[in-house]
Amino acid sequence: MMADSQQEITGVRLWWTRLLSRRIQFVLDITILLIAFVLAYLLRFDFVIPPGWSRHILIQLPYVMLLEFVALNLAGAHSFVWRYVGIAEVKSFFIAAVASFLLIAGLRFGLPENFQQWRVPLSVSVTNTILAFGGALGLRVARRALYERYEMRRRQKALGTSTKKKRAVLLIGAGRAGVLAAKEIIGRGDTDLEVKGFVDDEPRKQKSVIHGIKVQGTTRDLPRLVRALGIDHVVITIAQASRADIRRIVETCEQIPIKVRIIPGFYDILQGRVEVSRIRDVQIEDLLGREPVRLDEEAMKQFLNGKTVMVTGAGGSIGSELVRQIVRFHPLRLLLVERAEFALFNIEREMRDAPPELTLVPLVADAGDESRMRSIFQTYNPQVVIHAAAHKHVPMMELNTAEAVKNNVFVTQVLGELAGEYRAEAFVLISTDKAVRPSSVMGASKRVAELVVQDLNHRYPTRYVAVRFGNVIGSAGSVIPIFREQIKRGGPVTVTHPDMMRYFMTIPEAVQLVLQAGTMGEGGEIFILDMGEPVRIFDLARDTISLSGLKPFEDIDIVFTGVRPGEKLFEELETNGEAITKTRHPKIFIGKIAHYSQDKVAFSLERFRELCRHEHESDLREFLNELLPEANIAAARSPVVQAKNLVMSAS
Repeated sequence: MMADSQQEITGVRLWWTRLLSRRIQFVLDITILLIAFVLAYLLRFDFVIPPGWSRHILIQLPYVMLLEFVALNLAGAHSFVWRYVGIAEVKSFFIAAVASFLLIAGLRFGLPENFQQWRVPLSVSVTNTILAFGGALGLRVARRALYERYEMRRRQKALGTSTKKKRAVLLIGAGRAGVLAAKEIIGRGDTDLEVKGFVDDEPRKQKSVIHGIKVQGTTRDLPRLVRALGIDHVVITIAQASRADIRRIVETCEQIPIKVRIIPGFYDILQGRVEVSRIRDVQIEDLLGREPVRLDEEAMKQFLNGKTVMVTGAGGSIGSELVRQIVRFHPLRLLLVERAEFALFNIEREMRDAPPELTLVPLVADAGDESRMRSIFQTYNPQVVIHAAAHKHVPMMELNTAEAVKNNVFVTQVLGELAGEYRAEAFVLISTDKAVRPSSVMGASKRVAELVVQDLNHRYPTRYVAVRFGNVIGSAGSVIPIFREQIKRGGPVTVTHPDMMRYFMTIPEAVQLVLQAGTMGEGGEIFILDMGEPVRIFDLARDTISLSGLKPFEDIDIVFTGVRPGEKLFEELETNGEAITKTRHPKIFIGKIAHYSQDKVAFSLERFRELCRHEHESDLREFLNELLPEANIAAARSPVVQAKNLVMSAS
């Protein structure tokens, strides 16, 4: 009861404060309009009002002020928050000024002769409009300036950073992102950074001044500027910096040498989330990143908007990013299926700020448990199913062949059949480039999962598609987190072979393309994503060491451990005899891969089930090679030897 009373008192206070603020704003605006009109007449007559004109002023003043005040209100000037006034508000003031001037000028020419005293001279109208609306806008700009100054001093006092020695920085990139970062640094009192200037390679920006900060030169001038200005570090503030641009800047800074940092990516800039606290060190992901993915937003909305969407493996690296991306397209209900309770807890907690109209349903479940999944399908009837749950670690699956087949093949079959029975619109399987001419159990099991999806597409009206892509930067168990952990321990960094190469894609990029492919499939397709150019793992290790502020082979050694079981030096995205056709998206292709007959798929699944039931590892490998003529899976080694290789590869 007391809490309710306290909330009511607080609400009344807020209402009274807003009302008082609005009244003060009205009084100040009326005062400015009054002064502007009188001053316009004084300027018109050199501050000496002729006899008889005083009466004209008194007659004209009320209706002119009324018209201008109404114009301000209609333009929304009195609904703006003063301390956030910006370009959008300037536009509204301009519209109000033009509208009121045209009305007053119209009365000047439209009133009959016997209303001579009501006619405002054009020179007075022009001057009055400029003074009145310029003054009203200037009042708000001054209010914002005072507020920002007060806030900066308050933060400095609260955090005690005003006495700290500032670190001089250069911002590389004088575009929108650079300006936002500069304003953020200047406007905050809790940072020890001092912007000494911009660096930009555009000729037209040279020597210009942006928000009081000079463009000091180009990236070629960095060595000179660092010495002359005493720069502590530089910050890359280019919203759409390409991998080549970032690498060039990083290499230039390494030669100086000077530390280089970077702001967040392009989507953070668009959403206004650039903050000094988010400026971070350049990471290997920045060197591997590519241009932002262009999505068919309308198709994505039709695919996901207002629907019940299920994501399996929702707590994993790919699954959790799928959840983040799907939320943007406003599904009605999002089912998070995950058997790892803590992983599910993390993504569910992260999604607490999702739109209120979205129903988020965290479901602890093993996607291979048919009775549990059937219950979920009966209860929620998902329209789109995206199957990201899988075993993906290549060397580990060499030691656990039966488990790889159970999880990657039979779980796909169970989910796919349920999706068909309950008439889901689409089923999307996340596959891998390791399914192409597989040399590993993991890759072969994923290729069989693709065959299952193609077979289901003939049996049910649901659209079944699979999407292949390569290694995902930063995903759980991928090479980059392993390198970082090895560097943290002091090395050495282990690379299997100096010529080992892999395709890499960022997690958001891969997920966006998966969703886009889901909108395009008619059923039965295996989509192949454009992974760009392959990257040598040795170069990746060397760059990761360098970006950690250390020198390869001096501070941290690189050791070659030998190719592990099931691995290939080069991964492929095409298979023999398959025609790759283009789609309407430049980064998505369709692999025209021959289907297996329904009888063959059914026989193969039954055979796999029998072999898995009895844990016949060698026979499983042999049957995978037999079913997939393009596969080349080695015979099972001694479990002790395999376990030793697995431990060595992880150390």
